[in-house]
Amino acid sequence: MATQTNWPSNTDPGSLAAQLAAIVGSARVSTDAAALALHSEDVFATSPHRVSLIVAPQSSEQLAAVMVAAHAAGVAVAPRGAGMSYTSGYIPATANSISLDLSAMNRILAISADDMTVTVEAGCTWAALNAALAAQGLRTPFWGPMSGIYSTIGGGISQLNAMFGAGHHGTSSESVIAMTIILADGRTLRTGARGPDGDTPFYRHFGPDLAGLFCGDCGTLGIKSEITLRLMRAPAHEGHASFSFKTGRDLLLAMAEMARAGIACEMCAFDPGLTKVRMKRMSLMSDVKTLGAVIAKEKSVGKGLMAAAKIALGGRNFIEPTDYPLHVIAEGRSATGVTEDIEAARAIARRFDGHEIENSIAKVIRAMPFPPPNSMLGPVGESWAPVHGFVSLSNAPAFHAAIDALFAEMAEEFTAHGIYTGYLFTSLSTNALLIEPVFYWPSGYRAVHAAMIEPAHLASLPLLPDNPAATAVVKRARQRVTEIAAGFGAGHFQIGRAYPYRDSRDAASLALLDAIKAFVDQDGQLNPGGLGFPQ
Repeated sequence: MATQTNWPSNTDPGSLAAQLAAIVGSARVSTDAAALALHSEDVFATSPHRVSLIVAPQSSEQLAAVMVAAHAAGVAVAPRGAGMSYTSGYIPATANSISLDLSAMNRILAISADDMTVTVEAGCTWAALNAALAAQGLRTPFWGPMSGIYSTIGGGISQLNAMFGAGHHGTSSESVIAMTIILADGRTLRTGARGPDGDTPFYRHFGPDLAGLFCGDCGTLGIKSEITLRLMRAPAHEGHASFSFKTGRDLLLAMAEMARAGIACEMCAFDPGLTKVRMKRMSLMSDVKTLGAVIAKEKSVGKGLMAAAKIALGGRNFIEPTDYPLHVIAEGRSATGVTEDIEAARAIARRFDGHEIENSIAKVIRAMPFPPPNSMLGPVGESWAPVHGFVSLSNAPAFHAAIDALFAEMAEEFTAHGIYTGYLFTSLSTNALLIEPVFYWPSGYRAVHAAMIEPAHLASLPLLPDNPAATAVVKRARQRVTEIAAGFGAGHFQIGRAYPYRDSRDAASLALLDAIKAFVDQDGQLNPGGLGFPQ
């Protein structure tokens, strides 16, 4: 049962709600029970506490005033973007918490093709930003996760992201120029070189990199208000290739060599477990919207129809169910350069016993980069949750083998509880691979799923009963994967309250982190428990 007790003696939810309503308007302060419950859970976990109210500012000025009021009231602030965390990243850790809903701060404030910068509010989605930039032939170097239809840029910088553009340009934080941060007591902190008026940031590294402190901070050091990102001209040419490997080791060796060669802007690979999940779902290739997106992506109707026809005819059966498929996307300024990169990928794949398969999925990934997040549930309504680590190129095969050994050890327990697993693999620039095991288990969906999955798709799925026994096994398995990752010195995105960040830091780093936290959030009100700070 969620609790709403232990508020500071100098205030209460009702009086704070009135103060906040005076700042943002009464329509943007909610105490609706269903909304409070939604903001108190994420994709994997439900907090034992319930937020007492939700406030949704619409500007930096309102955000600063909200933080002043919350600071004076002595309440904890749980910042929330799209709500797609699976690491307890924004759910309340204490009984005196309010939810800070940043989704209403969603404007694109400035696009400068002259200076090659774009400034957005933190609640702007990756999909909205890409649509606006595409009209001018522009793009950010890193341009979003697959969840970009909902995922916000502020959330992506707070939690860090992988996927689109990451093979060439690194993670979301590596495209950041500057940020405007609102601290716990309402003070404003601005980073970067900011031009003659102080409000047109154009370069990140002016002295110590203060922006870096707030990248991956899970909202524990400050609230991102405005973010300026680098721009580039959208690449004129794109190529695709897909390969299949008999073992995970061969796949990861090939991916590592492709990463070293710098030939792929994105790599996306799966294991046989996720191939089986895809086979259980309605055929991606038969979806009319998917084929329409592929046609629209091509530069001519004729080429588009040919590409769509190959995808439709390919169906779901061009990958052997026991193989590990890899989908490679290359991009560049010239068709010749892209062709050379794809040829290099083919040569590397052959070195590691890979054979080329139909590149349908690679094309679909680029044609529909931000699909509705219907895959947040399994094919028959099962719960879904990932865990991950990113490691050096040379350590990836051993890391994967160690997780496989764990899954073999737990196989009987998984079978007894109806749990099955899969893997997603991708690359980060030229020096890391991300390995993400995912779990499916027979337990019913919750409000967070209903808020994001397409209604028609959700209606087609059964609502399974709650299954605490299976969920406990998944929780233990995720924890053990995290322990394996620690043994490899792995890094993590979306640290939240799930990954042992502080345990991996040396004494001097911890002292510095604590000193920074004491300055930016003296009373520990910002997302308590995030990054392992006290809650």
